[in-house]
Amino acid sequence: MKNFFLVYIFSIFSIAACAGDGIYAVANIPAALLKNADIVKREEEIKFEIQDIGKAKEYHKYVLTVLNENGDKQAFLEEFYDKLQSIESIEGTLYDANGKKIKSLKKSDIEDKSGTSDINLADDNRIKYHNFFYKVYPYTVEYEIEIKYNYTMFFPGWVPQENEHYAVQESKLSVVCPQNYQFRYKAFNYSKEPEIQSEKSNKIYTWEIKDLQPIEWEYASPFWYQITPVVCLGPDQFQIEGYKGDMGTWQDFGKFVYALKQGRDELPDDIKQKVHQMTDGLSDPKEKIRKLYEFLQQNTRYISVQLGIGGWQPFDAKYVASKRYGDCKALSNYMFSLLKEVGIKSFYTLIKAGENNHYMISDFPSSQFNHVILCVPLEKDSMWLECTSQTLPAGYLSGFTSDRFALLIDENGGKLVRTPKYGFDENLQLRKINATLNDEGNLSASVNANYRALQQDDLEGVINYLSKDKVLEYLKKNIDLPTYDITKFDYKQEKNILPPTINEYIELTASNYAQVTGKRLFINPNILNRSSRKLKIDEERKYDIELTDEFRDIDSVEIKIPAGYQPESVPADMKIENKFGKYITSTKLMSDKIIYYRLREQYGGKFPASEYANLVKYYEQLYKADRSKVVLVKN
Repeated sequence: MKNFFLVYIFSIFSIAACAGDGIYAVANIPAALLKNADIVKREEEIKFEIQDIGKAKEYHKYVLTVLNENGDKQAFLEEFYDKLQSIESIEGTLYDANGKKIKSLKKSDIEDKSGTSDINLADDNRIKYHNFFYKVYPYTVEYEIEIKYNYTMFFPGWVPQENEHYAVQESKLSVVCPQNYQFRYKAFNYSKEPEIQSEKSNKIYTWEIKDLQPIEWEYASPFWYQITPVVCLGPDQFQIEGYKGDMGTWQDFGKFVYALKQGRDELPDDIKQKVHQMTDGLSDPKEKIRKLYEFLQQNTRYISVQLGIGGWQPFDAKYVASKRYGDCKALSNYMFSLLKEVGIKSFYTLIKAGENNHYMISDFPSSQFNHVILCVPLEKDSMWLECTSQTLPAGYLSGFTSDRFALLIDENGGKLVRTPKYGFDENLQLRKINATLNDEGNLSASVNANYRALQQDDLEGVINYLSKDKVLEYLKKNIDLPTYDITKFDYKQEKNILPPTINEYIELTASNYAQVTGKRLFINPNILNRSSRKLKIDEERKYDIELTDEFRDIDSVEIKIPAGYQPESVPADMKIENKFGKYITSTKLMSDKIIYYRLREQYGGKFPASEYANLVKYYEQLYKADRSKVVLVKN
């Protein structure tokens, strides 16, 4: 009887242990979540507790089942910390496909490494990192992290579905705060209001979601927060390193930023004298601005310093004048000070910088910015200054900061505005090619091209920051010809016009450019500008189409052909014009030359998903037309 009882007790514990181990078994995932998924978030709990105006803590637990190697890149832990926030604890566990525990995370398994960027002179960013590096699919990882915040300027957001091919079984966000504390939230693709409960002296706000099927990313889709559930959080009153602020409105947030830079615009006497020597003889404000901007470029360089409040507060103008370096905040403040000395008002301006980083939630005041520039209002327009660049002309922002919201700062607070947009009238590429083709199909060509505005951005960085050998290497990789050599090249940058222009001259040779078949030559007259985009037909397109690139390309080509050939086939002229753009080509044979003309205008805009089939057709037409060939036959 005693032995039977022991066996019974042992069996009960064994069953319980198996049940516990099996909670994350892949068999427990609903079939609908597995379709088109690389990874499934089994459960997630984020609990953000606001303790007072200057302190908070966060508990974050998440469990991910990785179905294949494409999901590996998201099955790791990476947590940043610095003097303003500390990681109190980390726990982790690895499970197999049946939900059986394989391994627990040890403290010694966690890497602790510097998070300092190469462009930062000094910062206090560090990273806690861990990866189980398990490759037997499917498998599951579980992490639990506790974080302590010594500031309340930033609140975590809630993005349950973090990427495409990413399913979510369950995710929950809770915000705990004192009864009298006010914070703000904004939800996207989440129709319900949060559940609100009271517990002693606190309020608890809860958002929860279940069974999100994977999203397939579509070409030219809207921003992520527009197509999947997201909740953004932000404080009203906040504090960081003893500085208190209010983020309830853009104006209030601007007052906080202004207070951080107040009194930091005093120049040393020698710089004041130089400023007046350079500008006192100039009457045009634009010329004064250009002169001082060039002085800034020639006498300072960009180096980032991000230590504590230094991530938001600029070094003073005297520091930059003596050290001759600074980050975006310090250099913009220094330029602000130079202009102030000659009586020109400017605005220290916060912005979210980056190529294709235009989105911002304009009706949700919060620190959504990562960069500072300067805006100089003039009688008829404004001049925008990118103070970290040593090569851009005054008044040009480039694709790094153009066409997006920015927050102008002055003593009255913040004001949200938009930076200039460069459309297809400004983003020009004009190219003229004179080429000669021989009987073997080999081509030699001289190319004169003119690039303007966003069309010159990449090239501007190449010619100003790379050696001549590296520029040649760039050209040899980025010209769309099968076999070619660059024999000569030269660039001239025009900064005296806005938007700026780069003039390019290239001499090249391309072997076997034309296909030789018996007596025939097959020649593509479009030498350097062929559309490469081909889209898949998608009859179930879900999301609107957002095209952001706008440009105009004009190519004129003359190809001298070898003697003794006559045309057998010449592509017909083509003209396509629709809501996406305009495309015109013309090909003629005149005496011993092929004369080719191509114009393409790309329009930006937002279009309904129902237009996707038309967009696919349009790109297909361009792709085929750009590869149409002239066929010559030998007499």
